[in-house]
Amino acid sequence: MKVSVVNKKNLTRSQEEVLERFIDFQEAMIEKDFDKLDEILNDNYTLTHMSGKIQTKHEYINEIMDGTLNYYKSTINNPSITIIEKTKAIFKADVTLDAKVYGIKGTWTLHSEQTMEKINDTWHISKWDN
Repeated sequence: MKVSVVNKKNLTRSQEEVLERFIDFQEAMIEKDFDKLDEILNDNYTLTHMSGKIQTKHEYINEIMDGTLNYYKSTINNPSITIIEKTKAIFKADVTLDAKVYGIKGTWTLHSEQTMEKINDTWHISKWDN
């Protein structure tokens, strides 16, 4: 399994939906699935890297597709999900990624926070801060 969850607490149905959507996102990163990434990420999506670099949705997807960012395995540790007014979620977890990023291969644990929005009954990621 390329994506696993460790120390998952009891979640409500809505929280479980958010977690499943994040798992789908991690799988799409690993599989380099352009269509799935494009569908999961909002058009206004931004990713803030550990270095402070901010990328747009299209910059991020393009770097996955061209091999600048290569993800091999993801472990989601201690997910915490807060649902706000049924249409917004804050997803926090320590995400351990086995990856090759900008030519450097390694395993990194990111203290991640995702902002997700529910649009047409489907969760979409609008922001990822590391």
